Amino acid sequence: MRIEDKEIIVTGTCPRTARLRDEWYEYLDSPHQCIRELKASGIGADMFTFMQPIPDRIPRHPFHVEWCGAAVLPLRTYDEWWTSLNFKIRNKVRKAAKSGVTVRRVEFNGDLVRGIESIYNETPVRQGRFFKHYGKDFEAIERAHITYLDCSDFFGAFLDGELIGFAKLVHGDNVSSLMQIISKIAHRRSAPTNALIASVVEACTRRNVPYLHYGVWSRRGLGAFKKYHGFERVDVPRYFVPLNPMGQLCLRLNLHRRLMERLPDKWQDTFAALRTRWYTARYRRRMP
Repeated sequence: MRIEDKEIIVTGTCPRTARLRDEWYEYLDSPHQCIRELKASGIGADMFTFMQPIPDRIPRHPFHVEWCGAAVLPLRTYDEWWTSLNFKIRNKVRKAAKSGVTVRRVEFNGDLVRGIESIYNETPVRQGRFFKHYGKDFEAIERAHITYLDCSDFFGAFLDGELIGFAKLVHGDNVSSLMQIISKIAHRRSAPTNALIASVVEACTRRNVPYLHYGVWSRRGLGAFKKYHGFERVDVPRYFVPLNPMGQLCLRLNLHRRLMERLPDKWQDTFAALRTRWYTARYRRRMP
């Protein structure tokens, strides 16, 4: 289903929740009209959730609101960002250059898709969980990244002519978002991801973009990576709107949030550690 020329998807079972497919990269102009259309559509959703644009932190709508943490880097100049970094991060960016890693803006074409395919299929486990892009073929990757081409930049990290990392940057109103940034684990000692971040920040400051967004605020390893590169937690309003009596009941019982989100941080860390052990043992032979 499309509303305001934006795709709406439905996920979950209890409740079945409708949301923008690319909610971190596009936002609704008229949420009230969208809700009316959803109720009349028969889409089969019990609840609708949407967010306000980054970095708008003031709730603007009369619906149930909760706070969603986004990783945001306020930007002014590249030099200001660079000097604010911990010396270890600056050294990693320098190390990438000394190791022969070069980062440049690249065109979206078959060569890039084949390079991304090689990165995706390097290992089935990343960050302690099954990597959802593992095993994707050329056509699936092309479909996934052909979106937002009119407002996107691609950056490639190369070593001896091989694509060992890439980033997709989507530009919006007063904010640019990293749709993805990933590098080959086999080359992590060459710090290609750090070099990609530096190039993305430089590109944003040249465009006078005030904010760089990098997904949700994270904990553990990825959270530390974001923090060390200057990203901060910015809480933006996320709304939950029941579309039928089932949605009202689920909201009242706090079932609109995933189970892991309702657990204490200590329990989440324990489950994450167990998950990492499980996937590492299961896919050990396929990991670099």
